[in-house]
Amino acid sequence: MRVAGPMGFAMLLKKASLVGAFFMGVIWQLPAQAFCPTPVDPQRVSVRQVVDGDTVRLVDGRSVRLIGINAPEIGRKGRASEPFAEAARQRLQALVKASGGEVGLVPGVESRDKYGRTLAHIYGRSGDNFEAQLLSEGLGYHVAVAPNVSLTGCQQQAERAARQLKVGLWRQTPVIPAVQLQNSGFALIGGEVKDIERNRGGIWVEIDSALVVQVPARLQRNFPPSFFDGLKGSSVEVRGWVLDRSRKGGLKAGQKRWLLPLTDPAMLERVER
Repeated sequence: MRVAGPMGFAMLLKKASLVGAFFMGVIWQLPAQAFCPTPVDPQRVSVRQVVDGDTVRLVDGRSVRLIGINAPEIGRKGRASEPFAEAARQRLQALVKASGGEVGLVPGVESRDKYGRTLAHIYGRSGDNFEAQLLSEGLGYHVAVAPNVSLTGCQQQAERAARQLKVGLWRQTPVIPAVQLQNSGFALIGGEVKDIERNRGGIWVEIDSALVVQVPARLQRNFPPSFFDGLKGSSVEVRGWVLDRSRKGGLKAGQKRWLLPLTDPAMLERVER
């Protein structure tokens, strides 16, 4: 059974206070297969619960973190949910329901994260890739963490479609200028590359004298030699999980407060000025 069309899905969510206007006004449907191909013979599993926009819990007890998407965080411990967090969870619930509660599971090359969750791509009964579907509707950000990057290209296309139509998270730009960074955590950051250094710790890219992007030595082999050619002086957009180095006993002389480890070339893009 194919996922409900725009009107059907809008009716499913019309009572959701945070998302009704968004889905009623601008939700659009593209087949997820247009972005990510259907795999051959995925493992069939039953979903017990949708935890949030990028995590589900299976009947067999496993928690599954969807590969390639970072959905807004659901509020916990007194903190408010991030914009579109509830929309992402409810959309994923609708996709699971449309698939009869049973989905296709394709584990990643790295099959578990540091929290013990299964890392996998998930497909609906009709072959729709759920990560691509959510990305194409602006309900999450594309992320690429090596070695689980087999669908990076089609997932990027899905996100670009949402970005071009300015739906969901892209209704207003979420890109933060590097000089305005104030918090650690996931972020999309824009700025100009001021310097590039190489040492035994990896490659260090300084952005607007405010942020340092690190390619760890162990991941350098994933970056083509030409990746950094002409990068100095370019405007870039980088995404990932920002670390606050001032929280670990103070900064060393010359260190920038904000550090972003780069997990894959797809997480840094050159942009037009």
